Amino acid sequence: MTDAVASRDETPGIVRTLDVAAKAGLLLLLWVAITYPDLGHLRGKGAMARAIGYPLLAFALPLAWTAWWRGRASYPWLADLLVTLTCFSDVLGNRLNLYDTIRWFDDLMHLLNTGILAAAFVLLTLPRTAGLGETIERALAFGVTAAVAWEVAEYIAFLRIAGKHIEAYADTLGDLTLGTIGVLIAAVVVHALRRRDILVDEPMPWRGRLAGAHQ
Repeated sequence: MTDAVASRDETPGIVRTLDVAAKAGLLLLLWVAITYPDLGHLRGKGAMARAIGYPLLAFALPLAWTAWWRGRASYPWLADLLVTLTCFSDVLGNRLNLYDTIRWFDDLMHLLNTGILAAAFVLLTLPRTAGLGETIERALAFGVTAAVAWEVAEYIAFLRIAGKHIEAYADTLGDLTLGTIGVLIAAVVVHALRRRDILVDEPMPWRGRLAGAHQ
């Protein structure tokens, strides 16, 4: 095992515990939302789309690591936790009816979750030695794309499937702006924590995987 791989084994136990708990909580909340739509507060909000898409997203990294990186890199617990939290927080926010009772909660979720996803992507794809400019560039490339994809998914799930009025999403540009701000904040925070050796995770060995795929 290389030194880089060994360093990734030092993930704090609390991160691992939170990751597993968030995944279990996500599945439980989605089950409640599908079985009891009124209790989950997802009636007319693309509950089925979430029930399919969120587990796929939350378990994508475990599947990818098992298929491609197991034995070459330790499990990226922190990045996996960040990805899972974006799904869990959205479903939990609906379960607690925060989207309908707190006017700014949706804006907060766009700011935080887009930034959290971008942070996970940076951790998975950039080495700790990457500069601030490179970190921001990578975070923006992924984060803004993810924000646009989310807005498209909302349109399909809410407007086409649930029949919501187009006026309900007149704030799309605002959501994209908040997401972009969240990405910038996340990039700066991740870079600063890496510079201080607080985040010691190394990225997945993408080059080795791509090279093997072309042999």
